[in-house]
Amino acid sequence: MPQLTDTVQRSMFYGAKPEVFRKAKVLRANMTPSEIKLNEKLRNNQILGLRFKAQHPINQFIVDFYCHPLRLVIEVDGEIHDLKSAKEYDENRTLELEKLGLKIIRFTNKDVTENIDTVIDKITHICRTIIKREY
Repeated sequence: MPQLTDTVQRSMFYGAKPEVFRKAKVLRANMTPSEIKLNEKLRNNQILGLRFKAQHPINQFIVDFYCHPLRLVIEVDGEIHDLKSAKEYDENRTLELEKLGLKIIRFTNKDVTENIDTVIDKITHICRTIIKREY
């Protein structure tokens, strides 16, 4: 992996370690069908010209999608996330990411596979709201 400046490492990846980057690379190569479908709509700056990075390292976590200028995380949750232990983990993870000043939005696999246009509309609305508030 190319060396990144300390500023970029801290600001975009929040101090993620090399092993987190390695795991993210594996996850990008093995995305779920829902993640692939959403990525097709997010990549190439298709939403308001914003760049979303898939399987992005942030601190000790890997988020499904990340838009750095808006500090926006998008998570796509499968059925495993319905389990109590997974819900608790997700809640704690969300709190940790929010402590970094990030906004997290979640969709289910079913949302993405069955209602991709609605998902994209919601993401676009949230992005517009953040842009209006921040800029």
